[in-house]
Amino acid sequence: MTESSRAVRVRFCPSPTGNLHVGNVRTALFNWAFARHHGGTFVFRVEDTDAARDSEESYQGLLDALRWLGLDWDEGPEVGGDLGPYRQSERMPLYTEVAEKLVAAGYAYYAYDTPEELEQRREAARAEGRSSGYDGLHRDLTDEQRAAYEAEGRKPVVRFRMPDEAIVFTDLVRGEVTFEPEHVSDYVIMRANGQPLYTLTNPVDDATMGITHVLRGEDLLSSTPRQIPLHRALVELGIGEGVVPEYGHLPFVMGPGNRKLSKRDPGGGLADYRDRGFLPEGLLNYLALLGWSIGGDREIFSLQEMAEAFDIGRVNPNPAQFDPKKCEAVNAHHIRDLGVEELAARLVPYLVGAGLLGAEPSEDDLALLAAATPLVSERITVLSEAVDMLAFLFVSEDAFTVDPDDGAKTLTEDGLAVVRSARDALAALDSFDTASIEAALRAALVDGMGLKPRNAFGPVRVAVSGRRISPPLFESIELLGKDRTLGRLERALTA
Repeated sequence: MTESSRAVRVRFCPSPTGNLHVGNVRTALFNWAFARHHGGTFVFRVEDTDAARDSEESYQGLLDALRWLGLDWDEGPEVGGDLGPYRQSERMPLYTEVAEKLVAAGYAYYAYDTPEELEQRREAARAEGRSSGYDGLHRDLTDEQRAAYEAEGRKPVVRFRMPDEAIVFTDLVRGEVTFEPEHVSDYVIMRANGQPLYTLTNPVDDATMGITHVLRGEDLLSSTPRQIPLHRALVELGIGEGVVPEYGHLPFVMGPGNRKLSKRDPGGGLADYRDRGFLPEGLLNYLALLGWSIGGDREIFSLQEMAEAFDIGRVNPNPAQFDPKKCEAVNAHHIRDLGVEELAARLVPYLVGAGLLGAEPSEDDLALLAAATPLVSERITVLSEAVDMLAFLFVSEDAFTVDPDDGAKTLTEDGLAVVRSARDALAALDSFDTASIEAALRAALVDGMGLKPRNAFGPVRVAVSGRRISPPLFESIELLGKDRTLGRLERALTA
């Protein structure tokens, strides 16, 4: 079947092993966009069969991550669906049943090789220049041979019997791909202890959930020639929805040193972006650019616009370089596109986390934040940057401090003379609005003292905000208010 002849069903199936990798986020995004573009179904399932690494905390973290990203799923945990359950840990009897059916039908077989025997034969193969994959020694054991091995106490693994022919398929991203049989040997689908491996669970889940298209990372390309024959066997046995998926392998995301980006690299894990204050729409917009283009030179778009335009055939198979600065720049565009009310609401958790707002901010604090938000919207690339910029407005006067380095550079003897003149000019004002504040300070410092604006306003900025970098000075002073402004100027003079 071709892409257009059947209802699209795709899936995102991470393991709950901690901080979600941004490469996995991109995979989820491309699957989501493909499903939405074709009016199909986006299935979210969890591969949680590794008891040593998986955790309930990480499982909940996965759900929270997808909710935060806005990648809504049509079937899966919390949503349900007719082809669940959607956690592999709840599907174990199915894998055992399928393995037994594969063996009974001759598509798989029991192999009793010990690890030592396997390694000896691999070493011999390598020494002779042959493939070191499984040599098929136990492919056709007799009942007597199996009984003899079991009498020794050996427990067999289950291996899938690969066809002795080339595996050829059309990759949705890379075009026709061929794997010769000598490079794809019989592989294990179930351990000797009865534990199913990814090589079995993943295709069985795809088959029984009717997955039509598998879009996944390039690192999994080598497993595809194993999975396609298994899918065909499942179809022959009537297991699942009778679909052999089409595959598309997404390019690597490269990090520092032109190597594959790791979850341990700075910026490799999703939690880093949430903590710093990336908008989900900004991060997803940038990740979409890693291997795909909406068209022309356009780089800024919404999730909905991506879904409308998404074409898997336009994904570039070449590795994509992750650029943190460009990621920030794209995010900054999305911040500036937010309305004042929405941006202020998104800043609240960061100000609460910094202790500048209470867990339930007062109406006065929220009103002050709404008034201050336009002052920083053009100056921040991530939401957390607003904390330092706005701290001077929300900190108590007892807790207000001047950055030592900034104070040493600006509140010199000459700087304090500027502060003194500013205090006197502002104290004389009857109307304390931005225009009046600017006029008074320019008259006193630029005209009166003959200073250039940079030298005139720098000491005032540090005295009232505590930093050399702050939102626009005159607007900031208005928001701070006359009493607090004069108090801070006086404090700088008497420190």
